[in-house]
Amino acid sequence: MPQHDTAVSSRSSPASSAQVRKLLEHYRARIENAQVYDVASVSALDSAPKLSQRIDNRVLLKREDQQSVHSFKLRGAYNKIVQLSPEQRARGVVTASAGNHAQGVALAAQQLGIPAHIVMPRTTPALKVESVRALGGKAILHGDAYDDAREHAERLVADKGWTMVHPYDDPDVIAGQGTIGRELLQQCGNLDAVFVPVGGGGLLAGVAAAIKSANPKIKIIAVEPDDSNCFEAALRAGRRVVLPRVGLFADGVAVRQIGEEPFRVARHLVDDTVLVSVDEMSAATRDIFYDRRALPEPAGALAVAGLKRWVHEHGVTGKTLAAIISGANVNFDRLRHIAERAELGDDAEALLAVTLPERPGAYKQFVRHLGRRPVTEFNYRYAEGGQAHVFVGLKLAGGNEELEALIKGLRDSGYPVADLRGDEMAKEHIRFMVGGRAPGLADERLFRFEFPERPGALADFLQAIGSRWNISLFHYRNHGAANGRVLCGLQIPKKEWAQCRRTLDTLGYAYAEETDNPAYQLFLGTH
Repeated sequence: MPQHDTAVSSRSSPASSAQVRKLLEHYRARIENAQVYDVASVSALDSAPKLSQRIDNRVLLKREDQQSVHSFKLRGAYNKIVQLSPEQRARGVVTASAGNHAQGVALAAQQLGIPAHIVMPRTTPALKVESVRALGGKAILHGDAYDDAREHAERLVADKGWTMVHPYDDPDVIAGQGTIGRELLQQCGNLDAVFVPVGGGGLLAGVAAAIKSANPKIKIIAVEPDDSNCFEAALRAGRRVVLPRVGLFADGVAVRQIGEEPFRVARHLVDDTVLVSVDEMSAATRDIFYDRRALPEPAGALAVAGLKRWVHEHGVTGKTLAAIISGANVNFDRLRHIAERAELGDDAEALLAVTLPERPGAYKQFVRHLGRRPVTEFNYRYAEGGQAHVFVGLKLAGGNEELEALIKGLRDSGYPVADLRGDEMAKEHIRFMVGGRAPGLADERLFRFEFPERPGALADFLQAIGSRWNISLFHYRNHGAANGRVLCGLQIPKKEWAQCRRTLDTLGYAYAEETDNPAYQLFLGTH
């Protein structure tokens, strides 16, 4: 993505300078009048010395993870609720959320003595449900996904007369989040760029409006996961679009469509967008921990991941860059998964599939080619035809350049090599399953599924899948997230492929076929 030197991006729909000034003046006044400090504190702007030294820029971390509910969301929620009329307060408020916004609304309502009803998917971890109840909110569990909860909350607005507190698509919520931008300007007067995580866009719109109204020269960089890029997709299309599906690793920003009001504001104020991977978010989490001994949730580390990628892509040095750490409500059992992926995010680990000749001394010769590099994993499976397949992980000191040289050296020595760093199925499943080849198994096709983590979901999944076609392979790991990940092999005769596809489509689970994936063919395949 190109950088832009003005507040109005060339990707935006036509808007005059006067219109943009009017927009900024409107939100500047809203942000100046926002009431947030009855529940929120002025969050710290901490330095990140280790990361700063490594990337040759001054990196500052805006610590919204240190708020009482460990997220910025209480700002917008309180600013919305505090402005309700006495009649609206008496009736109460409602929202739909499985995460940080839920706790923000519950705390804001508790502070003001207002009944708060929080509709949460049944898949919401018990810790978050209990947190809402501890803050005085009434948790209403409904549906398996956020969209189910949102639709139910909208019905309650119509039926009960409660006021909806939207997590991002509301001017008062946007203004509340914008107080973060105002604080940034007060805490550091010489910022060159601010990196903002994007879900529905309320935080982005508020921070961008606060900063651009005071200093248009400061760049605003929007950061999204590469599989949940609703803002970037809307910019490219020139209008809001609905993503067919979103990744769930950073569940705090897993939004299929950018909010209407956030997009109206942010599209004119954002200078650049950056998309990052699961591995890059995991590496950013590790960076924050090493510098500040803090553990953000994946969405909370998103801005740091984007900052690192933007610096690398544009060759930026000597600048003062701020990243918003938006939240730290991470389930403890997710840390294992984050740690597994962190090394890959900085090109500090290689994952390779290498084919060896099955003969005496072949292992010794192969290991000699690896040199003195630390081995993080080494999985082997004999294959027919006098060959063996090895799944190997290696620590790298020289990043991508070292890896490319290693792969070239192996190939020049006659070893077939597949680089698996970008293969999500290999990283999620295959590395834990090496050794499961089934030569001669007929009609096997491989699929990746995501299903809601609720009691009975796995049993329901197996019942639906296994009722007609034989399950020939199955792998599931709990990642501590709201959705489970399954790798499943099905024996499907060719004449039944279309019927099977229709059956899978009606299940309601997100899925993708992986039969042609090289990692499957090497380590688990049937040929």
